[in-house]
Amino acid sequence: MNFKGKDIISIKDFSKKEIDYILDKAKGMIPYAKGEKYKDVLSGKVLSSLFFEPSTRTRLSFESSMNRLGGRVIGFSDPSGTSQKKGESLADTIRMADSYSDAIVVRHPHEGAARLAAEFADVPVLNAGDGAGRHPTQCLLDLFTILTEKKKIKDNKIVLLGDLKYGRTVHSLAHALSLYGVELTFVSPASLKMPNEVINDCKELGVEPSYTSNLEKAIRDADVLYVTRIQKERFPDAEEYN
Repeated sequence: MNFKGKDIISIKDFSKKEIDYILDKAKGMIPYAKGEKYKDVLSGKVLSSLFFEPSTRTRLSFESSMNRLGGRVIGFSDPSGTSQKKGESLADTIRMADSYSDAIVVRHPHEGAARLAAEFADVPVLNAGDGAGRHPTQCLLDLFTILTEKKKIKDNKIVLLGDLKYGRTVHSLAHALSLYGVELTFVSPASLKMPNEVINDCKELGVEPSYTSNLEKAIRDADVLYVTRIQKERFPDAEEYN
């Protein structure tokens, strides 16, 4: 299976077979992630790390991976120090990074920004989170964690809890889990329910999610509990958050 040149914008761009292949390959990468082995397979390659939003784990995981495989990283973690501050468009920033690097990882506050970035780049674009949209690379990691801890993904009873409206990680994960025929339960306040688009997506894949505000009931027989924080920065106004 060949992913050379492929963007990672949404988990929906991958089939179950492709996801299984990635998860299988990930097992062999654990010694490299831990620093127990070293391979310079990315020697001479440059990753542009463009983070228009704050990040700790996602940004450092990309940069660590690139460095551990012999590559180099350029980019920024604060757009206030870039030409964006002077009015440069996202398209022009991407064109610039495209000319300097072999791949681009981008996090942006606006939903759809990663897809737009891919239209202006010749090199692969990896979505590290676009607003309240999707977070495909986090989704792959979450699937790998479930597989590692539970030995399988299929047939698990999985509860997604928290801000399901604005939480991009659960939007991606709900789709991916539905590919495996899991039993899904959503738990959130009424104002932070999972978007209908995501629910309908699950149904189209053969999974009928259940909904409850009763956490104790939801986790009673759960195999996996996935918790996402309230996404304060996504609320259109402070009153809704309060």
